[in-house]
Amino acid sequence: MRRPLGEITRGTTNPNRLRRVDRWIAWRLAATLASVDSPLVVDLGYGATPITAVELADRLASFRPHVVGLEIDPVRVAAAQPAADPPRLEFRRGGFELAGLRPQVVRAFNVLRQYDESAVRLAWETMCERLAPDGWLVEGTCDELGRIATWALLAAGSTAPESLTLAAKLSTLESPAVFAERLPKALIHHNVPGAPIHSVLEALTVSWERAAPMGVFGPRQRWLATVRAYADGGHPVLDGPRRWRLGELTIPWPS
Repeated sequence: MRRPLGEITRGTTNPNRLRRVDRWIAWRLAATLASVDSPLVVDLGYGATPITAVELADRLASFRPHVVGLEIDPVRVAAAQPAADPPRLEFRRGGFELAGLRPQVVRAFNVLRQYDESAVRLAWETMCERLAPDGWLVEGTCDELGRIATWALLAAGSTAPESLTLAAKLSTLESPAVFAERLPKALIHHNVPGAPIHSVLEALTVSWERAAPMGVFGPRQRWLATVRAYADGGHPVLDGPRRWRLGELTIPWPS
């Protein structure tokens, strides 16, 4: 195999850090995962420990996936081998070329955040070209404990995302404005007045402030009121109350 595409990243990880995106993948991509007997799922850039790949395999267990954790650093690949459980879970060396695999789903979290923005589109295109025909790339970032997360969804062969998802642990959410700190690399430097993502976060923050009286009923009710007001204000949304109750909101990619 040729040299993996990409650079070694910091590798920071924690148990349960990616639970929000894993839960969303199991819901949003269920049809794709169920379309084959043993869907191939890649955890790209799992980091210094294999815990996120182990958890991904467990959370998608009902789909009987074949999960492959990919890392550029051969030391990390070797260190992950005791956690391997083939064919359910294995670890290989690889980067954006996906080690020659053709997965149904790729989850690439907290990887591109460590690159220059100029590298993002090529990385997206490289991964999307290597997906299975109906495959999906989920690319995003989160804080160290996974309490705030955002991610983009891209289809096989595409060059731009279809959607952006914002997700939070509602009991610790201070304001939708905090999503600005954890936006995908393609958006984080564009959160300036006049830009679409700035307008999204500004509208959500205004709705959140106006929904403050609902806080007496708990953070979930305040969030539900916030998202309803955002949608009622003419802003397009791609999910509904069942996902909002989980602290999520999916919208068309703001471009």
